[in-house]
Amino acid sequence: MAVIQTPNGYSLDTSGQRVVVDPVTRIEGHMRCEVNIDANNVIRNAVSTGTMWRGLEVILKGRDPRDAWAFVERICGVCTGCHALTSVRAVENALDIKIPLNAHLIREIMAKTLQVHDHVVHFYHLHALDWVNPVNALKADPRGTSELQHMVSPSHPLSSPGYFRDVQTRIKRFIESGQLGPFKNGYWTNPAYKLPPEADLMAVAHYLEALDMQKEFVKVHTVFGGKNPHPNYLVGGVPCAINMDQNYSAGAPLNMERLNFVKARIEEMIAFNKNVYVPDVIAIASFYKNQLWGGGHGAINVMDYGDYAKVPYDKSTDQLPGGVILNGNWNEVFPIDPTDPAQVQEFVTHSWYTYPDESKGLHPWDGITEPKYELGKNTIGTSTNIQQLDESAKYSWIKAPRWKGHAVEVGPLSRYTLAYAKGIEYVKNQVDTSLAAFNKLAGTSLDAKTALNSTIGRTLARALESEYCADMMMDDWNQLIGNIKAGDTATANMDKWHPDTWPKEAKGFGTVAAPRGGLGHWIRIKDGKIENYQCVVPTTWNGSPRDPAGNIGAFEACLMNTPVERPEEPVEILRNLHSFDPCLACSTHVMGPDGEELTQVKIR
Repeated sequence: MAVIQTPNGYSLDTSGQRVVVDPVTRIEGHMRCEVNIDANNVIRNAVSTGTMWRGLEVILKGRDPRDAWAFVERICGVCTGCHALTSVRAVENALDIKIPLNAHLIREIMAKTLQVHDHVVHFYHLHALDWVNPVNALKADPRGTSELQHMVSPSHPLSSPGYFRDVQTRIKRFIESGQLGPFKNGYWTNPAYKLPPEADLMAVAHYLEALDMQKEFVKVHTVFGGKNPHPNYLVGGVPCAINMDQNYSAGAPLNMERLNFVKARIEEMIAFNKNVYVPDVIAIASFYKNQLWGGGHGAINVMDYGDYAKVPYDKSTDQLPGGVILNGNWNEVFPIDPTDPAQVQEFVTHSWYTYPDESKGLHPWDGITEPKYELGKNTIGTSTNIQQLDESAKYSWIKAPRWKGHAVEVGPLSRYTLAYAKGIEYVKNQVDTSLAAFNKLAGTSLDAKTALNSTIGRTLARALESEYCADMMMDDWNQLIGNIKAGDTATANMDKWHPDTWPKEAKGFGTVAAPRGGLGHWIRIKDGKIENYQCVVPTTWNGSPRDPAGNIGAFEACLMNTPVERPEEPVEILRNLHSFDPCLACSTHVMGPDGEELTQVKIR
């Protein structure tokens, strides 16, 4: 087959060895990846496939708009709450509902808690094992690990040789027990792992510390939301009202003791980011200084909604700026408008859905979610046992969103590229300081654009965003307490929340800077019911198949030209894909509110 040149600058060659990874694990799960590798073990073609259908849009049709948040919150139990917040914002936008400042601040604290929790869990428990070899940690000298810890993060209190010797003993007992859990199927003899034993031991110790810390972080969700996952705080208010005059007990109003409890959790997040998370990413990256691939669209073609259509209450609640950068031109940031049908469109040419005219994209307000599962004529295997997909036909349950026809990446790396390009002082200081530390450890002199445009850069941006969100959360907390002490106890005006006040037809949208990237929900309301509802989630942008013009999405782009040590042990493929933290949550059989079957889709 001849080499195909895509409009967005990639040369696709399917003549080499085909390697299939299905499922791509240590993520939410429903993902398949196929690549072609040349004689030098370099990836020359990539095919990213979402293997399950969610169907939430079908579930919501005809329901009460006020209930939408509770359904879409179940899209994902990891980024729990961000879909609910996006949904409520979409309904509020459609019905012109304004919320009080304190409600906005609580929403910000909840969203940023999720951001920190999600990023910490992603790196340590889903992504770190792509870089860290826990078996190799058994060879470490605990004194050397202690010295490394003091060098990369001297403020972290858990740093003595005795501490790391105890961790090493725990690892040894764990491995000798034979119950390896997430460590069982690793490619631990693969030369793609570059860390010395002392660094592996430090990283595994922090893996265990992160297990303990992440359960503390989400207690903020239980205070304001009653529980985690799927906190309940958006419709009807928080489970327990704030009242400074009350002593706290279960079910009673929240008092200053509970609010200080939240502050203590925020302080833990700040300390963990500063002393563990960010230093670990920089230290680990320094041992992979010669492996700056996997950038794809990252830092080149990026998008985020930023603070679009959010309530500009106060500087402390600002999000990172939105916009679009194309072709690596950081000097020009295009404004983004998710309500513009010419800007945001979804295509289904290579997706298992059907449109009246599949050569054209649809804006989410006009979106159609009608499944059409069919395999291309060049597929190898059967519909229930696919050996190789035909990427010239339909090959994914993910649609292909585009910004003015351009394939873009979304996520922390996109937000940090936009913020750095726009000169946001906090972000520039973070990136420049981190890059200086990396260059010192690695003996390199990389600039920001070169470093960020890589899998390592994508991983660093996520850590820096965790630090940013925790710091901003403390600003939100201080403002909330100051407002309450000043007597601000305003509650929302619920008049517009009643259907009697609604127009016959309305439409709205909501956006959130979700952990995995720009998240948008679009809703159409007619006669008090949902006429159409469309979610364009971060993994829809990043994991999209090709569009009618042949542009490849961010997952496929990040794999291109990546060298692979051992094709039968595709560590590099996992590294690149896991850096996005893909989430392909799904539903394959949906029911109406009275139990009748709406549609059923059978695949594989």
